[in-house]
This record gives sequence, C-alpha cells and structure tokens, in this order.
Amino acid sequence: MPNLFNFPSTSFLPLLALPILYWAFNFPRRQTKLTFYVHDYLTGEDASAVTVAGKDGHTTSILHFGTLLAVDDPVTQGPDPNSKEIGRAQGMYINSQLDGKGLHLVFSVIFTDGAYKGSTLEIQGADLFAMKEREFSVVSGTGYFRFVKGYGIMTTEMLDIPNLRAILKLDITVKHF
Repeated sequence: MPNLFNFPSTSFLPLLALPILYWAFNFPRRQTKLTFYVHDYLTGEDASAVTVAGKDGHTTSILHFGTLLAVDDPVTQGPDPNSKEIGRAQGMYINSQLDGKGLHLVFSVIFTDGAYKGSTLEIQGADLFAMKEREFSVVSGTGYFRFVKGYGIMTTEMLDIPNLRAILKLDITVKHF
C-alpha cells in the first residue's frame, strides 16, 4: 500500500482536489428575492429607535456626525404602518458622514412570522439617506438563510425629518444553499 505522505505519491492529491473544488464552486444555490418595509421612528408613542451616544449625549440628533442609535424597528409586508408585521430590524445606526447626511447601518432582520419565521438576515452598509435609492450588503444569515450572500436596495417610502420618522422599502436578493 502506498504511503500518502511519501513525496512521489502525493502528486495525485491535486488531481483529487480538482473535482472537489469544481463541486464546491458550482454547487447549486437558491436565489431568494424579498421585499419588506422597515418603520424607523425616533419620536411618538411608537418610537422604535433611541439615541444612545453623541456630541450632546442622548439628546443629540441623528442628523449630527458621530451620533449612535439603537433600533428595534418593526418590519412589515407593506408600507402601511398597519400592515402585517413579519419581523424586527434590530441593531444600530451611526451618523458617519462629517456633514451629517450619511449613516452606517448594522442590523439584523429577525423574521417572527411568515415563511422565514425564525431566520435572520444580517445587513450592513452605508445609508446616504438624501438619495432616493441606496445599495447595502447582506453579509450573513441564519435558518433558511444559512451561508447567504447578497445585496439590497433601500428606497425611502416616507421621510418626515422634523419628526424623525421614516418608512424604508428594502428589496433584497440573496443566494444561499
């Protein structure tokens, strides 16, 4: 029997690795497209976000550079606030642009109802909220979305800057096993 660790007999190992690598890179992946709405409210009885740090402490506006918010926003099927809630967007935003017009967001979409109940998507990216559409990354997931990678387009459906309330449409495309 040949010794696999013997130098002359190891020349077949790359030949063995080629089919494995081919299979790994061409394994069929599912593509899932989702559309849902995130209701981000910093004011009112239904407030779902709070300033936790900033230049003036917890009273700093999210519109100022360096302000950090914690969020637990409702995720719904439609843009109407009374639309069916299918999850929560939990995480944080930080105003990371010197002129105050851009956020960096890191949050989990935790599905609490529907076909993806118990699964999550991990979102990360820039949110230049003055733009109508912005793109972000889907960097991970759990449950139905294990080994996910993808992207999303965020569109502002409603923006009330004086009252710091927004409804955001997320169109997400992910590939996963």
